[in-house]
Formats: sequence, C-alpha cells, structure tokens
Amino acid sequence: MEKVYRYNEIVSGIATQIKDGILRAGDKLPSVRMLCKEYAVGMNTAKRVFLELEAQSLVEVKPQSGFFVSNHRVERLPLPAVSKPSLIANHHEPSELSSQVYSSIGRNDLTLFSIGVPSGSLLPLAKLKKEIIYATRALKEGGTEYEPLQGNVKLRRMVAVRSLAWGGNLHEDDLITTAGGMNALAFCLMALGKRGDTVAIESPCYPGILQLVISLGLKVLELPTHPVTGIEIDALRKVVSKIDICLLIPNFNTPLGSCMPDEHKKEVVQLLAANDIPLIEDDIYGDLYFGTQRPRCCKSFDTAGNVLWCSAVSKTLAPGYRVGWVAPGKYKEKLLKLKLVHAIASTSVIHEAVGNFLKTGRYDRHLHQLRRTLQHNYQHFIDAVTEYFPEGTKTTRPQGGLAIWIEFNKEVDTVKLYELAMKQKISIAPGPMFTLQNQYQNCMRLCIGLPWSDELKFKLKQLGNLVKMM
Repeated sequence: MEKVYRYNEIVSGIATQIKDGILRAGDKLPSVRMLCKEYAVGMNTAKRVFLELEAQSLVEVKPQSGFFVSNHRVERLPLPAVSKPSLIANHHEPSELSSQVYSSIGRNDLTLFSIGVPSGSLLPLAKLKKEIIYATRALKEGGTEYEPLQGNVKLRRMVAVRSLAWGGNLHEDDLITTAGGMNALAFCLMALGKRGDTVAIESPCYPGILQLVISLGLKVLELPTHPVTGIEIDALRKVVSKIDICLLIPNFNTPLGSCMPDEHKKEVVQLLAANDIPLIEDDIYGDLYFGTQRPRCCKSFDTAGNVLWCSAVSKTLAPGYRVGWVAPGKYKEKLLKLKLVHAIASTSVIHEAVGNFLKTGRYDRHLHQLRRTLQHNYQHFIDAVTEYFPEGTKTTRPQGGLAIWIEFNKEVDTVKLYELAMKQKISIAPGPMFTLQNQYQNCMRLCIGLPWSDELKFKLKQLGNLVKMM
C-alpha cells in the first residue's frame, strides 16, 4: 500500500469533520501557522493540507481572511437508490441507441456530455508529440519491427512499478500489453468463456462492455449496485452458482462512479476464488481519484491468480493511442496465444512513448493536475444541476472518475430528452444505454471531462429547461 503521509492523516481528519457536520459551511479554519502548531508539522506540510482540501472542494480561501469551509451544495441532492435489475441472465442485443450516441464522437459542433473521456484541452498534447519523436529515434529500425509478444518492456516495467501504489506488487513479466482497455477485456473474455456462458456485471454498466459480452455469444447477468459502494455482495453470493465469469469496474465505474470499499473487494475476490470463477477487473478509472490516495484494486487481494487486472491510458492520457495492458494471473498463457493470433504485436512507437512518459514522472504530474480539474468540474456540474434541474433530481457523488449519474422523476424519458437536446447541439447518454433490461429510462450519464466554462454552464441550463418541460 502507498505510504500514508502525515498530511494525508490531517486532511482525512478535517475532511471527516466537514462531512460529519462538525465543521459547517462558512466556518473559519485555523491559519497555516496555527495548523503547524496544533499538529506539530512544518509550513510546507500545512500548506499542502489546505491545497488538498481545496482540491476536494471542501474549503475555499478568502483573500486577506484565510480558509473557510466551502459553501458548495454537493450534499443537497439525494442519492439514487440501489439498482434492482432482474437476476436472470439474458443475451438481448444492446439497443441501437448506443451506436447512435457514440457516432457523435469527434463532432466539434456538439457539447459532448455523452462521451466519457477527458477533453483534449486537458491532456499534455505537446509533450506527447515529443515523446513520439524520441521513441522513433530510440527504437531499433525506428519502431518498424515487431516487438516481443508480451509487449514493450519499458511500458510493462513502469506499469508494474506503479502497481505498488495499490498493493499490486506486479512484475513486468506478469503483464501483457494490448490495444487499449477494451482489447484487454476482449482477450480476457475470449480466453475464459465459451458461447452460452454467463458473465456477471454491475448494473448500470458501461455500454461497450455490454456490446462486447453479447458479441462473443455470452449472456449478461446484471447485479444490483449501490451508487457509492458498488455491487451488492449478497446478490452476487445468491447467483454465484449460475455464473461463469465476473467482470467488474470496482474503482469509479461508469456511469455511477461507485468505488467498492477494500473489505468488499477482498470478500468478492475470496468468494469467486472459492467457487473457481475468474474475476476480470477493469481498473481504467483507478488513477482518477479525488482524494489523497489511490484506491486499492481487487488484484491486491488475489492469492490464487484468479483476478485478471486490466487497465489503459484511454481515460487519463491519450484515448486515441490505444495503449492498454492486462495482468492475467494464472491465465497468462491463454492470453498470449490469443494475442499472437489476433494481434501478433502492439504498436511499438506508441507503447514506447507512453512507457517513457510514465518513466520520466510526466504522467504523475499530469495526473495530479487532471484530478484537480475533474474534482473542480464535478463541483461545478453539481452546482449547475442543483440550480437548473427540476426538484426531485437525484445524483451520484463519485469520489473519482469521469461520470455523474442523474436520476429524474419517473415521467422523464431520457431517450426523448436526448432527441430534444440534440436539436440544441447537446449530446447526453440516456440511461437505457447502460443495461440490457427495461430500466433507467429516467436516468442519464453526464461526462465531467470537458473544460468548465460559462458556455458549458449555459448548456446545462438549457438541458435543465428541457427536462422541466417534459
């Protein structure tokens, strides 16, 4: 686990007091000097405490006056209830709505609340271009040769090093590179499943996963999911004899943004291992945490090689680069055979460039800024939803990731809302995209990866007005 530094302990203590209502909106906090004296820490540590609390939108600074508990209204909107999908597996074809919504990718004339990636303006594009040039120069034959089947050594080594932060303790030989996160999930599903097998997933779930599972001839069993803590373990326990594979996004899944507590992750890993059911863990959002520490992964509790841990830089650095990886545990040889058949090798230059970006520390500096921006964006979105959306609106409260899940009153049909919004050049992701069942008609997902602006705020106001008219 990542070392818990003194400033993290102080931040956690003050944050808890704010969330528990001991410190209330508008309350003045101790000065930097007083914090130094009270906790016996240096000036730099005290300043970092306030920077972190400010990044979490828990405090705000007033010039010449000091730090105060923020007046943001994140707690005013109620949470959606735990989802209640039918616990019967099915292989229904996903709605064409997903293809329609995602066909908007790349359209500059739309406000794309529907696409769950960070905007290019939030990414280090100039630095990445330089890395591509350096990689071309560094690689033999300019990167035109096939690389080893397992993938770029530098990239695998740096991913392994970074796994120490969440308790993974991986070695470069534990990893296989892939063409993005979805490619990693596809290899895992193909290696583990056969036509007719049942895959347990969260509900609501990322549409791409639903489409992938069905395309491989597998069935989907949707699990009840809490908007804060993830899947309901009791529900998983009840159906464990009926499933062949479990695929979860434990850290800041989309669209809910839920994050499973460590004890839940450990229990899920043990439950599935005891029943010889492999767990595919999609950790693509794990680096986008809003707090002081990266959450652990299910893989950190895996002692049997039963967890296939997948991730990528698609949601953090470069969606179009298609750089991903998997630590497949005891299924490594199966995945290597699949990669040989379906890909032979990864894209040498791109994977070398990303590996070097991780090695030089540029990735961590970028992530620090991106997380701060997403945290602030989240607060802006919640403030706008509170102000402009109708009474009775419910929202999730993710502690990381790129998504907010909105639930309206039952009379609101978000498919119709999507059609109305598109006429005003606004694209949303309607709730029915995230399920194979007849549910979530009154829900939608909003992506918070767009740079905040007055124009974005106005678009949310327009969206709110459309909802009020329904």
